[in-house]
Amino acid sequence: MNKQKDKLLAYIDSFSGKKIAVWGDFILDEYLYGTTRRISREAPVLILSYRNHEFLLGGAGNSLQNLKALGADPIPIGVLGQDTAGRKITSLVKKKEISQEFLLVEKSFSTPMKTRILAGEENTRKQQILRIDKEAAVPDTATLNRRLAKALKTAKRQVDALIISDYNYLSVKESVYTQVIPEFKQKGIPVSLDSRFRLLNFKGATVTTPNEPEVEAGLQLRLHDEGTQIKEAGKKLLKATETQAVLLTRGSKGMVLFQKGKPFVSIPVYGSTNIVDVTGAGDTVISVFTLALTAGATFQDAAQLANYAGGIVVMKKGTATVSPQELREAIVSEP
Repeated sequence: MNKQKDKLLAYIDSFSGKKIAVWGDFILDEYLYGTTRRISREAPVLILSYRNHEFLLGGAGNSLQNLKALGADPIPIGVLGQDTAGRKITSLVKKKEISQEFLLVEKSFSTPMKTRILAGEENTRKQQILRIDKEAAVPDTATLNRRLAKALKTAKRQVDALIISDYNYLSVKESVYTQVIPEFKQKGIPVSLDSRFRLLNFKGATVTTPNEPEVEAGLQLRLHDEGTQIKEAGKKLLKATETQAVLLTRGSKGMVLFQKGKPFVSIPVYGSTNIVDVTGAGDTVISVFTLALTAGATFQDAAQLANYAGGIVVMKKGTATVSPQELREAIVSEP
């Protein structure tokens, strides 16, 4: 085994027990399963025979699950409504033995919930036929903003890193971000940002991990060139986000790492390009990347580890996680 592989494996060994705060939008994912056998006579729609359902953590909750699966100690920071969905999220977090200390309850807020209906013949893989989103924005009040800032400042005293998982439900407040992030950086705590629609609104994180559509929307361009255009996009991103590094995820085309004052690095996708499901892959990538930074990895080494993790998780159905053992096996088996 070569020195690079030994180094990557050593980082994985350091993941256990790392305390990582996850500030973001926590969503309740509901899955309804059934079988289909006939068409309704009332309308041209399938009749679904209900079988069962389950609730899972969604949104920023997927980062919690990834961190937990990797042996870390995640600490969620966010806002839930005083409703059934909010209580269910709290219950799911508690079952995973994750702290609920900084999950703030706001009476006037309705917890986001996504209901997916999956159907198919008996003994066949169920396919999603409908998704229903219940959405609401976290209120922007002085009182709630103070509570969020206090939670972040308290968490800052005990964490090794902060992941920001912004799904645009506004648990991540720009005013609070501006207030508290400099304090994390002053303590040398890495801050990783993943923002679905507000990539350029949060400046000064350590690293950001956007995908291609997020970059194209933020910079108002199309990434169709593998060379010069990618390089220019990287420069613009580093300047606009004021980050030390940008890890651009490109699906089957792998990743590109941009760093200030260094040439960009293209990382080919690990494993097969016949991807099964990219759902939640970004949460896996940012979780592994951030953990690697807390273990002392360079941005390039962290990106390599995140690439292995991303390649593993996209071969799984739905929002999935990666274990330390899976990561180790991927590294060892790579030629």
